[in-house]
Amino acid sequence: MAKKPVVFVTRKVPDAVTERLKRDYEPRLNADDHLPGGDEVVAGCAGADALLPCPTDKVTADVINKLPDSVKIIATFSVGYEHIDVNAAKARGIIVTNTPDVLTDATADIAMLLILGAARRASEGERMVRNKTWGAWAPTGMLSVHVTGKRLGIYGMGRIGQALAKRARAFDMQIHYNNRSRLAPELEQGAVFHARAEDMLPHCDFLSLNCPATPETSGFLNAARIAMLPDGAIVVNSARGPIVDDEALIAALKSGKLFAAGLDVYTGEPNINPRYRDLENAFLLPHLGSATTETRNAMGFKALENMDAYFAGKAPPNRVV
Repeated sequence: MAKKPVVFVTRKVPDAVTERLKRDYEPRLNADDHLPGGDEVVAGCAGADALLPCPTDKVTADVINKLPDSVKIIATFSVGYEHIDVNAAKARGIIVTNTPDVLTDATADIAMLLILGAARRASEGERMVRNKTWGAWAPTGMLSVHVTGKRLGIYGMGRIGQALAKRARAFDMQIHYNNRSRLAPELEQGAVFHARAEDMLPHCDFLSLNCPATPETSGFLNAARIAMLPDGAIVVNSARGPIVDDEALIAALKSGKLFAAGLDVYTGEPNINPRYRDLENAFLLPHLGSATTETRNAMGFKALENMDAYFAGKAPPNRVV
C-alpha cells in the first residue's frame, strides 16, 4: 500500500472533514484547537507533505522559509489568503490553494443580517429584554431605520456582493456598486455601476463592504469617504477588518454622522478595538460569515480536493500560487 501523504492541520476541523483526512491522509491534528505559533507550525510540518492552515495562522515569509523541503502544498481552509506570504511560497516552489465559492451564500446571509440588525437596533433591543430594561410600548420607543426601498451600495461586486444584491432585492433595495470592472447586464440585474467608489458613496443609505483584503483596499473606509456618505447612513462589513479605519468609523458612530454599523470582521480580531464595545449603535458579530456546518464542511472538503488533485499529479482546482 502506498504511503499516505502527511498533513499538518493547524486547527480542529469539522468531524466530517477529519474523517476524510484520516481516510486519505496521515493527519497531524490539533485536538484542543489551540492557536499554534509559527514555531509550532514549522515543527508540526517536520516530515510532512502538506500544510492545512486557517485564517488565524500567520504563515509568514519566516515560517515558509523554515518549512522542510517535504512540504509541497499549503491548502488553506479559507477563501482569503492574506494570512499567507504567497510570494515567499512561490519563491520556494510551494503551491498555495484556497476554498472559493462554497461560502458565498452563508456570508451573504450574514451581510444581510448585519444590515437588518444595525438598521433595526437589534442588539440594543436584545439587551433590553435580557437586562429587564424593556418598558411599555411607546410611539417613539426604539425608533430605527426602514430597510425596504433604501439604496444599498456594495463595494466589491464579486460572488458575495452579487449574492447580497440578490437578497437585498427582496427588500426592494436599489443596488449601486463599485467593482474593478463592470458586470455583464445579466449579472447587474439593474444595479447601477460606479467606476469610482467615491461617486457611489453619496448614493448609499447603506454601504456594504464585500471586497477582498488587498493593499489597495486597506483602510478604504476612512474619514474622507465616510464624509461622502449621506448623513445617517449605515455601514456593514462582512469582508475583512483592515478595510475599515477603526478610528474614523468609531468617530462617525459617536458623532451621529452614521446611524449605525454592523460588523462581523475586525482588525486584529479577536482583539478588536475596545471602543466598539461601548457603542450602542454598533451591531457586533464574532466573524460568523461562514459559520454553518454545511459551509465549513464544504470548505474543508474543497481544501482536501486541492490536496487530492496535487498528490494525484493533477493541477489543484483552486490554486492561487
